[in-house]
Amino acid sequence: MKKTYDESEIRNDYRRLTKLLIEKGLTITTMESATSGQIASLITDTEGSSAVLKGAFITYCNEAKIMQGVPAEVIDKYTVYSRETAEAMVKACVKAYDANIGIGVTGTMGNVDPQNSEASVPGQVYFAIGINGKVESYHIQLPPQPTRLAYKLAVAKEIYNVLIDKLQ
Repeated sequence: MKKTYDESEIRNDYRRLTKLLIEKGLTITTMESATSGQIASLITDTEGSSAVLKGAFITYCNEAKIMQGVPAEVIDKYTVYSRETAEAMVKACVKAYDANIGIGVTGTMGNVDPQNSEASVPGQVYFAIGINGKVESYHIQLPPQPTRLAYKLAVAKEIYNVLIDKLQ
């Protein structure tokens, strides 16, 4: 059975998440590659989000990740598409913004990445979530999506599901 993702449901989920973060007095940051800032954007769609989103990085290429604190050795050893890279992304953005929560996401959407073709598997995404210093990583394999936005929203939904479970 093909899993489908509903954009309005995802936007409502992120409104609930942002309100929960405000209520709990928690701050959040992201370092996003595959989602290209979609998660930060969803958080800031809710009024009052400036109280929780401290900042975010869009690190679409390897060099950008390294510039923002991801060790080049991690990418070289494990590839840019790995749990280890997602974890390093979380640690780097949390350190930069001194936030309670960090999200790091890397992966391949609908096509092979020509810059990292040996590690690129369409639909394969790695993400990590760090909450108050404890980092956990995850791997998902998305079914083909009709658009780039649909891929980004699908990843955002998967991350939301994990994060909301940890916060409740």
